[in-house]
Amino acid sequence: MIQIINSGVFLQNGRLIPAAQCELSPEDGRKKTIAYGILAAHNTSGDMRALKLRFDAMASHDITYVGIIQTARASGLERFPLPYVLTNCHNSLCAVGGTINEDDHVFGLSAAKRYGGEFVPAHQSVIHSYMREMYAGGGRMILGSDSHTRYGAYGTMAIGEGGPELVKQLLCKTYDIAYPRVVGVCLTGKPRAGVGPQDVALAVIGATFRQGIVKNSVMEFFGSGVASLSMDYRNGIDVMTTETSCLSSVWQTDKTVQASLAAHGRADAYRALAPQDGAYYDALLEVDLGSIEPMIALPFHPSNVYTIREFNENAADLLRAVDENAVTALGLKAKPESLTRKIRNGRFYADQGVIAGCSGGTFQNLAKTAEILSGKSLGSDRFWLSCYPASQPVLMELLRTGALEKLIAAGASIRSAFCGPCFGAGDVPANGAFSIRHSTRNFPNREGSKPADGQTAYVALMDSRSIAASALFGGAITPATELAELTEDPSFVDYHFDPAPYSRVYHGVGKPDPKEPLIFGPNIADWPEQIALPENLLITVASAIYDPVTTTDELIPSGETSSYRSNPLRLSEFALSRKDPAYVGRAKAVLAQEKLRRAGNPAGLDGYDPETTGLGSAVMAIRPGDGSAREQAASCQRVLGGVANFCEDFATKRYRSNVINWGMLPFTVESIASYHIQPGDRVYLAGIRKALEGDADSIEGILLQGDKKTPLPLKLERLTREERDIILSGCLINYYAK
Repeated sequence: MIQIINSGVFLQNGRLIPAAQCELSPEDGRKKTIAYGILAAHNTSGDMRALKLRFDAMASHDITYVGIIQTARASGLERFPLPYVLTNCHNSLCAVGGTINEDDHVFGLSAAKRYGGEFVPAHQSVIHSYMREMYAGGGRMILGSDSHTRYGAYGTMAIGEGGPELVKQLLCKTYDIAYPRVVGVCLTGKPRAGVGPQDVALAVIGATFRQGIVKNSVMEFFGSGVASLSMDYRNGIDVMTTETSCLSSVWQTDKTVQASLAAHGRADAYRALAPQDGAYYDALLEVDLGSIEPMIALPFHPSNVYTIREFNENAADLLRAVDENAVTALGLKAKPESLTRKIRNGRFYADQGVIAGCSGGTFQNLAKTAEILSGKSLGSDRFWLSCYPASQPVLMELLRTGALEKLIAAGASIRSAFCGPCFGAGDVPANGAFSIRHSTRNFPNREGSKPADGQTAYVALMDSRSIAASALFGGAITPATELAELTEDPSFVDYHFDPAPYSRVYHGVGKPDPKEPLIFGPNIADWPEQIALPENLLITVASAIYDPVTTTDELIPSGETSSYRSNPLRLSEFALSRKDPAYVGRAKAVLAQEKLRRAGNPAGLDGYDPETTGLGSAVMAIRPGDGSAREQAASCQRVLGGVANFCEDFATKRYRSNVINWGMLPFTVESIASYHIQPGDRVYLAGIRKALEGDADSIEGILLQGDKKTPLPLKLERLTREERDIILSGCLINYYAK
């Protein structure tokens, strides 16, 4: 299905030529990619090797925008200097946190009025649907505080980052990165009837994630196969590129993109984009769309991918592997009842289907679902189906075309625009239940289960077409390609965009009113004060995680915990609560000792100088930070006195940035597992402040394990001067406040 060349490739005369067989210059070829042109147009440094980017627009949802605005406020914010869209699609239901959610929405509207922003009320649209409909365009760059910020199919390079990076843009600073690798994705052929965008996306994720082929790279899509894909189809593939761990994505544009923008009343946003002859890519994926089969990503990661055919042929063995993984992934004390019990008469039966969010809730996905279910019934047994149109305009078009009537008549439940099923705050399955979802992630607890309270549940990712096909058979996993009557997806859906529902949107971009008061609910709190980096550090490891990858959901759980997202101290109580429940207590104990030290009553310093040696805690993990862009994964550690992360590598650039922006040291250690670090072990760092004031990219710590002392070589890789100064100051707020 997918061929990978993990070395340089040129695109010359329509042919892909390995760099080793070509005399062209890679340096010149890099300038001929779509990505280079967009990055060059937004770079302010004058040096394409060290980018300082300014974005055209930004977007945040209601888990992140309060913290961002509060941080910017504390750093001197007076007005939004660029279009900033505040959507309300993550905590729009009172089922999560009661009226605390609406308090944040009231704050968001008041901030949009005061600082000059755009406010999209709850239930109107999910963040990425709105930005596609109203902001994406050729050659643009958009920054969002959500990891699935991807609008590449419109020719927009969009990047999902932690909140502090958006704060920098609000303060007229830049997004600073080294020029990224650009990986070409050449699409050929066209998908078969019954194969949807999620199938293509899962195939790409399965081929790239574990090998790190596109990590922190820009994925550039081109090739003859692009023309065979509708706009919704392209968007459905594009948004899932986040799960490959790439930095961003961009696609060649054509008449389909032009028609889509025109349908949305924004024809002037179209720009023809394509790689030039001689373009050079650092690696290449060749994807034959016609060879892609319906796919399923089993718990607990989107890269745990199989064709549905393979799954059905080997269901018992694959499900036993999920059983084994559940113990570690869900933090269980004993193996749960085996999922193999759901195999009946040779078929595996799911309990629930969900089609939702920025990946699943598009018009075409739901229209194809309606086509499959038309004139049929889901029946009255255990399996049930929920559909979440991604925006009110999408819902109106489903109503206008009759697709909505078909869905409802078949027994599907229609919900409002809400991201909850993607992070465990909507349609939580029963204990032991298995949900098949066209959404973005199937990490542990992303379906909302609470293993600590005796509930376990599972999510597998599938395309809406195969979810609908499975629904016809009572939840038996069925590839849509088995439905002989299913028609192909046309290259362009005659979609009528009606913006009437967006009359509820507050359009205040460029119209700040400093007299407008900010409205604070009782659970909206300022960030606690953080101190500057001391001369030396004595760090206690408060948690040691030896999983191959640690997600941001494990560092700070999503779902019900996000009710306290606007209260840093209360939210921090949930840090690592599902992965290491003892972490918060350990970190608090170290923080209490540090507060005593600063008050002149040193404790726990084991003979180190209390005047120059600070106390702090750290998390040790092999590869932390996969998943969400939520800054709280790092800020909660900092609020609890965290000063460092120790790891072999960071899973994503955005999590590493969050660690730095919250004043913590991003240490990497070669073969860190070989040191057998455990909670309670300590690391002493002499001269750490001096090292950061200079340009040292490594420092030797001393690992203290009981009476044993071991040298611990620590790397501080790729730290810019500004990043060093942020850590020295104690956090981004302190740095800008100075």
